[in-house]
Amino acid sequence: MLLAGETLNMATPVSVLRLPKGPDPNSRGFDPKSPRFIALCRTSIPTSAASEADPEQLQQEQHARSVLRESFLRCLLSMNSKKVQFHMHEKVKLEATFGASDIDVLNFQVSDLHTPIGVQKEALIRCQDVISFTFDV
Repeated sequence: MLLAGETLNMATPVSVLRLPKGPDPNSRGFDPKSPRFIALCRTSIPTSAASEADPEQLQQEQHARSVLRESFLRCLLSMNSKKVQFHMHEKVKLEATFGASDIDVLNFQVSDLHTPIGVQKEALIRCQDVISFTFDV
């Protein structure tokens, strides 16, 4: 309750970026059986025909995939809060401060996105639109 002559000090409001939640109860994405998910988010690359016949080659292929996945995830960790240059289709180049990736690596959350038509304070970049990205270590 305010008394006469007192002033109320209010904190400066801060905008909050709220991402849409998926339909599943854990909010970890969309239904993997939905046509949209199947079309856009293939979860694995089918093994080569030769490796299906040879169990040793299949094991080598799976090991190579796990090494590549681990190095990619380490790359994402090292990008956190750094300026990243994204090379997109149609020779478009973007620069932004990297924030995070969703669990399936379908989107990158970035801040201060510099595009050819201006600057966006917060944005999501679809990973399927990115050809490559670079950053200084």
